[in-house]
Amino acid sequence: MKIKIRQKPYDDVLAMEAVLRRKPKKPNLFFRCLLKLVSLPDLWAVHFRCRKIGMDKLGRREPCLYLMNHSSFVDLEIVAGTLFPRAFQIVATNDSFVGKSWLMRMIGCIPTKKFVSDMDLVRDIFYTVRTLRSSVVMYPEASYSFDGTATPLPDSVGKLVKRLGIPVVMIRTYGAFTRDPLYNNLQRRKVRVSADMEYLLSPKEIQEMSSEEIQNRIESRFRFDHFRWQKENGVRVSELFRADYLNRVLYRCATCQTEGRMVGKGILLRCEQCGKTYELDEYGTLRAKDGDKVFSYVTDWYAWERERVRQELEEGCFRLELDVDICVGIDFRCIYRVGTGRLVQTAEGFHLTGCDGSLDYRQSSKASYSLYSDFNWYEVGDMICLGNTKLLYYCFPQGAGDVVAKARMAAEEAYKMSRRKK
Repeated sequence: MKIKIRQKPYDDVLAMEAVLRRKPKKPNLFFRCLLKLVSLPDLWAVHFRCRKIGMDKLGRREPCLYLMNHSSFVDLEIVAGTLFPRAFQIVATNDSFVGKSWLMRMIGCIPTKKFVSDMDLVRDIFYTVRTLRSSVVMYPEASYSFDGTATPLPDSVGKLVKRLGIPVVMIRTYGAFTRDPLYNNLQRRKVRVSADMEYLLSPKEIQEMSSEEIQNRIESRFRFDHFRWQKENGVRVSELFRADYLNRVLYRCATCQTEGRMVGKGILLRCEQCGKTYELDEYGTLRAKDGDKVFSYVTDWYAWERERVRQELEEGCFRLELDVDICVGIDFRCIYRVGTGRLVQTAEGFHLTGCDGSLDYRQSSKASYSLYSDFNWYEVGDMICLGNTKLLYYCFPQGAGDVVAKARMAAEEAYKMSRRKK
């Protein structure tokens, strides 16, 4: 999937008016049928099956909040196939509306900016539930998983559920990440996909529980490790490209500690600095080709990288300085390429400068619990996104190696540190 991009001077973009917020539109039966029909080929291809747990408790026309883990694009198709003919709205990122705003609204999508405080979204959700009498689908992780484990959830999920007071249903997928992990550059594997749809919280339980208890209940359902799941369930991935671009996730050599010299190609992950080589086998485990292995699972290696980032932050030596191409999002017509610049990330947050001196933007590490970053974003490139309610800055690092995963982890750990200090 690609996105419309247009060249425009940064000052001209600043002078533009941001898109006006419009109330959600309940999708009619035609668009619900259309969404289901276009989803069927992919669902058939993965032999999709859904196990329903306690769903008889949910009224046929009763609005509810669906919470779903986020692994790949097939998540939307799973929702369309399993919820039909129930009316529902999907909370979707702003950039997914670019060039197709009308269609996204008609199929029931609600736009929001990732990891930006958005009170309009809360109002839209309440309008959807109470006025339109429609259910809401949310991916509370907000971004795809990089390593196959859950990404952080916002602290506000429990509070939102408490205020809504409607049933909560959890949709948890199996195989979606294994079929199409984000790092693998849209190369799909032949893997079956299934899901559990579980009635998680009733209105009565919500009334009796505190926001913190609700938050803990939800977070307990967002604990998973797709690589271990693959091994434990004997899910075979025989494709010979399964380690392509794995260096995006495993950017730091576990043997010599060098960053930016890892190369994932075919079924192998190799450090060009020390030569250490791993094979990603058909069942998702890592095997050292020479000498003893350090890690058996991608997720353990990624957790170790996170620990190194946390250590750098605590010691005060963390710093990323990146030359970036800069695009800006302000409306749904297109994304505007405004020039080049410099992005610096420290424990205090981000500082973005560029566009011949016109751009100078700072974002505190306290601004958000995570960072909108992506691999091969709309086939443009690896991306780091900053911004506020008016403008989003899409930054594409140039010649910096694999830094996107590290930037996200650093943002998450710096936020935790700021909360502990507070």
